Amino acid sequence: MNIIRPIKKADYNALKDIAVESGIGFTSLPVNDELLQRKIDRADSTFNKTNVTEPGDESYLFVMEDTATGEVVGTSGIEAAVGIDDAFYHYHLSKVVHASRELNIHNTVDILTFCNDYTGVTEICTLFLREQARGGINGRFLSKVRFLFMMEHRERFSETVIAEMRGVSDEEGRSPFWEWLETHFFSMDFPTADYLTGIGNKVFIAELMPKYPIYVNLLSQAAQDVIGKVHDKTRPALQLLEEEGFSCRGYVDIFDAGPTVEANLSHIRTAQSSLKLPVVIDDMAAAQGQTHYIINTSISEFRAVAAEMTVSEEQRVAVLSRQAAAALNVNEGDSVRFAPVTFRD
Repeated sequence: MNIIRPIKKADYNALKDIAVESGIGFTSLPVNDELLQRKIDRADSTFNKTNVTEPGDESYLFVMEDTATGEVVGTSGIEAAVGIDDAFYHYHLSKVVHASRELNIHNTVDILTFCNDYTGVTEICTLFLREQARGGINGRFLSKVRFLFMMEHRERFSETVIAEMRGVSDEEGRSPFWEWLETHFFSMDFPTADYLTGIGNKVFIAELMPKYPIYVNLLSQAAQDVIGKVHDKTRPALQLLEEEGFSCRGYVDIFDAGPTVEANLSHIRTAQSSLKLPVVIDDMAAAQGQTHYIINTSISEFRAVAAEMTVSEEQRVAVLSRQAAAALNVNEGDSVRFAPVTFRD
């Protein structure tokens, strides 16, 4: 069985392996010992933080553990409020009109405007599943469990939730969009810029980024073609989020022009359809139910599983197996929040 739990200090080596495997473009996990240790320490502090009444600088980092082997096979995270300590930059893709009634000319052109519009919103991030664990519902479980956690602890998160999707780059880390910026403004390759951002060195962005809107039709054709497009490996993650109700409102990454998608927490399908009920433990009854994503209601001792369970409409209880209850660290009478793996339209 796989469980999802808060990251702990003993997971450092596993997190570093994931950072190496994730490759260039996965900004939230750069291969840097000090930064990775800092991420673990910050998450540990966040999970043990009490009396949180509004989103702040909290960072939640979860890992998926194979309980049969004890191996960490994936990670996912939530930033409660981005842009509070460090500036959070995007380009916004919009239009301007150049028109002359006298000459009967009307031209509409796309522009990219440098902005900080998403400051203060919640970001889901750092989702990566190792090669050996890909298959079945593991990827969806690792992603969707965050929506259950946010719904259970709503006071800790913004109503607006975003996700930055990795943009187009090749195996060497070359981004067509960044290559145009590099040529004209930065004189720095994409892997270097990506790494500096990942370790928190963002000053160069404000110093070197063009201060005025960029006319898209002045970019190279290769750069224009990738605006708002995702990396091949990111397409399944984007599709999953779109199924949950996320959409792009014209915001793209300043390095690779990958899209940022957003949704209201109340409208995210898994969060919206979730229920919270007390537990009854019954192996036979649970086995007759359907597979659900299930979480306990703790923060510091958070646990999540994907397991069969039955909802008793008469008694208004969630019926779990002993194995699932043990994995969640819950007893009869404790509450769990859950959502079905498969929605019935």
